[in-house]
Amino acid sequence: MAIRQCNQLCFYQKLAILWMFFSGAVSCMLVVSSSSEVEMRGPSHSQHSGARKYIVKSYFEKYENLCDSSFEDFMAHELSSSLCQVFPDNRNLDVRLSVLEHSLVGEGSHCHLSSSIKLQIEADSIPKLPAHFCEVIIIQRLPLGVFADPFELQHLHERKVFTNVAVFGDTNLELPSFRSNRSVVEVHMDAGSNIFSEQNNGLEMNIELPLHARYQPLDESGYSIVEIGEPDVLLSCSMEGKQYNQSCLFMSPNDSAKSRIGAVAWRIPSGMKAHTGFVSVVTFVTAFLSTLSIVVTSIFCSGIKVSKNMKQS
Repeated sequence: MAIRQCNQLCFYQKLAILWMFFSGAVSCMLVVSSSSEVEMRGPSHSQHSGARKYIVKSYFEKYENLCDSSFEDFMAHELSSSLCQVFPDNRNLDVRLSVLEHSLVGEGSHCHLSSSIKLQIEADSIPKLPAHFCEVIIIQRLPLGVFADPFELQHLHERKVFTNVAVFGDTNLELPSFRSNRSVVEVHMDAGSNIFSEQNNGLEMNIELPLHARYQPLDESGYSIVEIGEPDVLLSCSMEGKQYNQSCLFMSPNDSAKSRIGAVAWRIPSGMKAHTGFVSVVTFVTAFLSTLSIVVTSIFCSGIKVSKNMKQS
C-alpha cells in the first residue's frame, strides 16, 4: 500500500515538474517570437485590401518606436505629400471624416474602446468618377500599459467584423507596463463601392476594439489612470483593377471634432505599495513549502525503493 502511494506521489511530482518546465518554455517562446507587427488579411478582399499597404507599417519602417510628435509629423507631411494619384480633379472632392463618439465600455483590466466614425461627402462637389472601391482606415494609438491582443483581433477578422486589421509596435503580451513600449492598431473597414457617385449625406460606422491592461506600476491609491486619444481616420479609395500605389487617401481638414471629444481616461487596478510586504511573505512561504514538499516526496520515494530492493535481495 505504501509503495502504491509512493508511486502516485512520484507520478504527481513528475507531472508538476513537467508542467513547470512546459510553462517556462511557452513563456520563453512568446518572448522570443514577439514581433514588431502582426497582420491579418482577408482573402475575400484580396483584389483591394491585399494590395493596399498599411499606413502604420510605413511609419515603423522609418521610426523604431511610436512617438506622438513623430507620428503626427509623418501624417501631416510625408503621408499627405502623395495623397491622391488616381482620381482626376480630386481637389474638388470635399470629404469630411469625424469622430462622433469615443468612449470606454467595461471596467477593470479589460475594456472595449468604442468609436463612432462619420464620413460625409458634399453632394454639390461630387464629380463623375469611374468605378472605385473605398475603405475607412482607423488608426488607434495606444498609451503605455494598454495593448490589443492580436489573436483576439484575428478572431474578429475571421468573423468579418474588420476587412483588415494589424497591430504594430510592442506585441509582447507578457511584459508589464514599465518594460513595454507603445503599440498601434490599424483597422480597415469596408465603406462600399462607388460612394462618390451616390447622392448620400454621410455614412456612419461603429467600431469596438477589445483592449487589455498590462500590470501597472504600484500606486498608493490602488489604481493607475491612462488616457487614450481619439483615433486618426482616413478614407482610402482605388479604381477597379489598380494597384496599391495608385490609391487615393483622404484626410479631413476639419479638426473641430477632435478638440471637442478629446481623450478618454481608463482607471486600471494596480498593486498598492502598502501590500508589498505581505504579498512578498506569502509568495516566499508558498514557494518554500512547495519546494520542501517536492524534496520530502523525493526522499520518501527513494527510501521506499531502497527498502524494497533490500528485501528482494
